[in-house]
Amino acid sequence: MAINGLVGTTSAGAEGSTLSVDVNDTKTRAFPAGVSAARAQELRLPSLLVRRQLKMSRDAHAYVRGSTELFYRWLSNNLGIVPQGPRIWICGDAHVGNLGPIAAVDARVEVEVRDLDQTTYGNPANDLIRLGLSLAMAARSSDLPGVVTARLIEELTSGYLEAILDPSAEATPHGSASVRFVVREALRRRWRHLRRERIGRKSKFPLGDRFLPLAKEERDEVARFLDKERVRKLVTRLDSRSDDARVRVMDAAFWVKGCSSLGLWRCAAFVEVRARRDSKADYALLDLKEARRPLAPLEPGLNVPAHQGERVVQGAKALSPSLGGRILSGTVLGREIFVRELMPQDLKVELESLDDVEARAIARALAKIVGRAHARQLDPTARAAWGAELKRAATRSLEAPGWLWQTVVELIGVHERAYLEHCRRYALAQEKAREDGRDISQPP
Repeated sequence: MAINGLVGTTSAGAEGSTLSVDVNDTKTRAFPAGVSAARAQELRLPSLLVRRQLKMSRDAHAYVRGSTELFYRWLSNNLGIVPQGPRIWICGDAHVGNLGPIAAVDARVEVEVRDLDQTTYGNPANDLIRLGLSLAMAARSSDLPGVVTARLIEELTSGYLEAILDPSAEATPHGSASVRFVVREALRRRWRHLRRERIGRKSKFPLGDRFLPLAKEERDEVARFLDKERVRKLVTRLDSRSDDARVRVMDAAFWVKGCSSLGLWRCAAFVEVRARRDSKADYALLDLKEARRPLAPLEPGLNVPAHQGERVVQGAKALSPSLGGRILSGTVLGREIFVRELMPQDLKVELESLDDVEARAIARALAKIVGRAHARQLDPTARAAWGAELKRAATRSLEAPGWLWQTVVELIGVHERAYLEHCRRYALAQEKAREDGRDISQPP
């Protein structure tokens, strides 16, 4: 499958020269000739890292989303507080933004874990703590009183227990207005909405803030990877497409997306899917994303794939079947990656401003999503034992495990302090750089 319509190269500059390449320049769709894939990523990296630091400075909840390393560093020093649950595939980064509607290959829409970069085989208690911290920081960002945080942890526990003990219960969490809204949005969305958001009416990615050019070596390697038969089968897996359809790449670009993953290699590809030469074309967007070793502690002696892309695939199949049916692993430019087709129904739950009632409803709803992801991996005996452990750890003053409340409270303090220091180091430094007329694309 040949790349068609991708950017050309210019004759100026070579790798190792002192030429400065502005990868955000929308007037060019190419790196200079001779720039390798490694050099291209090196040129992008400073501005990507600055963008990541500034996104994390936006508010305390945004900082939590991008500071998974801090979370697990603290957890590794406090393992004695947390009980060991049944060893299963966990999300590893179960914050609010990593949950939401996911479209399956048969067009069904389920609310599942939607981001599994940190997935590993480990302790399900880690997901509970991570979600509890995310909800607590969202409540603080909404200026809700401290008692609401206690109620959130109770609702989180109740929702999780409900799903663990009865995973066949209602799959779509209807109690939360925020979740109901995002599910309704997902159900009404079509391909035209996704295309309009990502590339507009044209057949090329609009280079600028969201998409950057690829070096020739990157484009060639992406083309070779997407030419594989198993990638074609991934694209034609949807019920609405012919199994023997041809897939042709129209354009590809480096994708500036996410927060904690900013700085990793990521590519978006726009492809045409056509059953016959004279038939109407269908289109798809593919997301090729580098996978790195997870920050969550790896349980010893367990058969987790050494290939980090395959680790993500296996975790997705266990935790989010709708996503697991639309993802595969591979290697591009020596980087272990996973690739999936983007679907218009794939949305995340966004928390802007919460009141007491909605905060509690969303805590329960999201906990049920995580609980179902865990429960589908356990037999009835293991589910009952894990549920009994959680109930037994409840306190007289709080209908939730004491260890869950303790870890969330301590983590709030750790992240609040780290967030303020982060703002001083990055957001304030960038403001001063702008005032002085200095380059703000470089880390301070």
